[in-house]
Amino acid sequence: MTDLKLLALDTDDLSIISAHMQDAVFKAGDLSFAPRPGLFSLTVNRFVWEKADRAKKGPDKSYERHRAVLGFKRVSAVRSIGFDRSGADEVLSLLAIRFVAKGEGPDGVIELVLSGSGMIALEVECIEAQLADTGGAWGTASLPDHKAD
Repeated sequence: MTDLKLLALDTDDLSIISAHMQDAVFKAGDLSFAPRPGLFSLTVNRFVWEKADRAKKGPDKSYERHRAVLGFKRVSAVRSIGFDRSGADEVLSLLAIRFVAKGEGPDGVIELVLSGSGMIALEVECIEAQLADTGGAWGTASLPDHKAD
């Protein structure tokens, strides 16, 4: 089995990372921001969408999650809404990652869109993100489902 390792330097790259991070779950205490070097990281349990179709057709119909780290460089500020960052054990689910440019330059805001109307907004000089599986993997019988209201 190969661990996933991705780098994003533009919006196209970021959309690929977003697809791999959809339905990742994490605790509020797994957020880390170091202002001086401008690093923001998030440790998650990533749902392995790239294997979901094969798992559905396989004999055991089990899916997989991986322990992974998502990191962003050149971050000047972090804002959040819709959850209590001091509640370290609150479980959050990531739905998408998107970039909103501030103008013609490379700076803007990376939005980590969470279920339940939550969001983490990262003020960045430019897009520079990395996603890496860190090894731990396990099976799960649950397939994430997004029902429309």
